[in-house]
Amino acid sequence: MGEVQAELGLPTHQLVTESPTRWGSRQKMIERFLEQEKAIVRVLGSDKKSRHLVPTWQDIEVLESVNKAVKPLQQFTDALSGEAYVSVSYIKLVLHLFKTNLLQPEEEDTEFTKTIKRNIMRYLDDKYSDPVKNELLDMSSLMDPRFCTTYIDPDKVEQVKKRAVTELMSLPAEKSTPQQSGPAVQVCQGEAQPPPNKKMTLAAFFKKNVPEPSSHQSEAVKVETELATYLLTPEVDPDTDPLQRWKRHEPNFPRLSNLAKKILVCPCYKCPIREAFQCGRGHCYM
Repeated sequence: MGEVQAELGLPTHQLVTESPTRWGSRQKMIERFLEQEKAIVRVLGSDKKSRHLVPTWQDIEVLESVNKAVKPLQQFTDALSGEAYVSVSYIKLVLHLFKTNLLQPEEEDTEFTKTIKRNIMRYLDDKYSDPVKNELLDMSSLMDPRFCTTYIDPDKVEQVKKRAVTELMSLPAEKSTPQQSGPAVQVCQGEAQPPPNKKMTLAAFFKKNVPEPSSHQSEAVKVETELATYLLTPEVDPDTDPLQRWKRHEPNFPRLSNLAKKILVCPCYKCPIREAFQCGRGHCYM
């Protein structure tokens, strides 16, 4: 095999075997077979005992059709299987890319390639047609500042917003840690000195005239205002880490940052997809 590869100018790669426990191994096996097709045909054809194993043009056409349909999906399989970053909010984006680009039949595709693409897309549509799963994906997309409502069905945007408000209202209030009072320090009357007089600045007048924030606003109004403000923020670079961004902007969006942590990070989020997990695995970023 090595001699034939050198003679034909092919890469000196070994053939790949499919592994049932390794994602994408079948596609890699087919791709390597097509790469080494000429060498394989030469080696098998040189021996009478193995000549019957030489692939026909129909075999090659089937392998090429399969490889063309599934090869573009391999990189998404690797990306979505990561554990060190947020991936659940990518599912809506990936499904959109599959439906509008990667799995769209092309003119030069064989009928078999078109059939494979249609079957994959039909399977994905059925898999994510469940309302509960769709709700989780919509909420995950909403809480990811890179996507927000971009990949949510326009007819469902208002419904997802209401769901977010309901979730925010159900979150427990953050308890502020009371400051511990230190030991009392006695100062002799004679040692106490009045603080030096500070020069009045314009900032002092500004502080006096700044209106106090309205305290009579209901919690629902505050939640809706925070959500509306978040949705008006400028677009975020796709390479931004959503968890780090939420951590930086927690003072601006205290309620939404907690909801983002619950949905994007914490595995105990109330959903059948995650109900098998329990909290306490150290995933939370705060």
